[in-house]
Amino acid sequence: MWIEKLVEGVLQVDTAIGPRFVRLKLKQRAYLMWMFRHFPSLPQQVLRPREQRMIDRLCEENGFASMPGMGATDALVIGTIEKRQPVVEEVMPVRRPIVASNSPVPEPGREAASA
Repeated sequence: MWIEKLVEGVLQVDTAIGPRFVRLKLKQRAYLMWMFRHFPSLPQQVLRPREQRMIDRLCEENGFASMPGMGATDALVIGTIEKRQPVVEEVMPVRRPIVASNSPVPEPGREAASA
């Protein structure tokens, strides 16, 4: 089975719009087989920065291939990358207290002058 993956294997990338398959060269397939030797699926965040750049480059340069039948592709998938969009935290603006000019409590720098 690993011979077939080495000869014709593809990389599956799980995106927000569904799974996509990336065609690979022999050297890339060998590297990915080593990368996925213990796990069939990996989140992109756990990869080293070099591996993350490689996955991004593979998706840009090689493009996605369409796979006709899912039964046939399961045998040829070297591994699956779970490519999630980073969660963007909502940044709330800093709220400043409203200072009233005729406040009964004097501000620390503004003491009343005694006559």
